[in-house]
Amino acid sequence: MHIALYEPDIPQNTGTILRTCACLGLQAHIIEPAGFPVSDRAFRRAGMDYLDQVSITRHDSFAAFEDWRRGAGLSVVLLTTAAETAYLDHAFRTDQILLFGRESAGVPEPVHQAADYRLRIPIRDGLRSLNIAVAVAMVAGEALRQTR
Repeated sequence: MHIALYEPDIPQNTGTILRTCACLGLQAHIIEPAGFPVSDRAFRRAGMDYLDQVSITRHDSFAAFEDWRRGAGLSVVLLTTAAETAYLDHAFRTDQILLFGRESAGVPEPVHQAADYRLRIPIRDGLRSLNIAVAVAMVAGEALRQTR
């Protein structure tokens, strides 16, 4: 299974997500441009020594990511607050990439349209969203539960 981050903004969140990927054996993808240098100290601190234990693929753009994933025969599951379907109602497969948008802005409409599935994490009315690292852990946990 794969986790992809679309133009991540916050190095600490990205480091935490990469640490999660290392611990759970998930492939990680960063779709550039990131809002910080990947060598950033905060990024490395959050990832700790786990960054050497995760497979990270960097894609120069969403178009490059799309070319790669289509060539690999993988489908994209976008997690978005704009989706109707809850992630708990989705049948995850190992040939899917779980895609998460920027902390500050999500993903643009063309990325929404490119996704094969759009899912949301149900939260209480009046609240905007969860921290992205928490969201990744929740959805990855459910996906792994279903596929292992």
